Amino acid sequence: MDSFIKFTDVHRNYSPEQHSGVSGINLEIKKGEIVSIVGESGSGKTTLLKLIYGYLVPQEGEVTYLGKRILGPAEKLIPGHDDMRMVTQEVTLNLYARVFDNISGQLSNTDLKTKKELTLQTMEFLRIDHLANKKIVDLSGGEQQRVAIARAIITEPTVLLLDEPFSQIDTILKKQLRDDIERLSKFLNITVIMVSHDPSDALSVANKLVIIKDGKIVRQGCPKEIYANPESDYVAKLLGKANILEGFSFLESGKIFAAYPQDIKIESSASGISVKVKAVHFNGIYNEITFILEEKQLIAYDFDFMEIQPHTEVTISFKKLKPLDKLA
Repeated sequence: MDSFIKFTDVHRNYSPEQHSGVSGINLEIKKGEIVSIVGESGSGKTTLLKLIYGYLVPQEGEVTYLGKRILGPAEKLIPGHDDMRMVTQEVTLNLYARVFDNISGQLSNTDLKTKKELTLQTMEFLRIDHLANKKIVDLSGGEQQRVAIARAIITEPTVLLLDEPFSQIDTILKKQLRDDIERLSKFLNITVIMVSHDPSDALSVANKLVIIKDGKIVRQGCPKEIYANPESDYVAKLLGKANILEGFSFLESGKIFAAYPQDIKIESSASGISVKVKAVHFNGIYNEITFILEEKQLIAYDFDFMEIQPHTEVTISFKKLKPLDKLA
């Protein structure tokens, strides 16, 4: 059986002089997966989405959907794959039309009763039915995002591509949108592929993680497994703001480790490793503490709100050290 979506040694760069795109991409995506693509700005995340949708074509290699090559913009009257929909960061809605009309406008007028019913069902599914008569211009960024997704899924695509879906919404709406994306995938059997600049969003909703750096995939697989075993400093710092431990006197020579901030324990006794407190910042559910250890800086999260002051000395220990194979 052919893969659902498959990249085979795909190269697509915008400039021959420097990296600007993707190179040597090999990737398979299964039907029904929620895939998060994460990486630094300019790493090639959005380029991958555009290659899947057919907005771009590879300079080398091939991108296929159900075993057939995805056609590029020069090969179609209207660019974009017919079985897919893409929601970008740019607002493509009719700002002065009602929510209902923005969504229903994607359907033909051959059966007005069915058109109305399907529009109402889609709005209810995404919990925006109460916004039906509001104009887009009067909505928040998060509400507009949900309308754009409703507009995309009403035509029943098999693949939904989301470019930074969480970037313009607050924490409460972010959780609701994550729940909606999971329901879309599960109940409508839609494959969701999204780009996110915030790895915490990707970790919370995806069942497959694709990490890209300088146009190349450096890790892909189960989010929990990659988080637990980052393998490189790039992945560790990207996913968990990890401290990279190298060259410290208490480490074996040549060994490199990562320690997530929550894995640094502040000792109440004198046992442990002595460090100097540089700064303490309140962060809601924890204090973020900056330590200086052997002239290097470490970040730790203190969930117990211990009485720690800058310019004092405390002792710490590491609950978990994750060995790294390489530095990126």
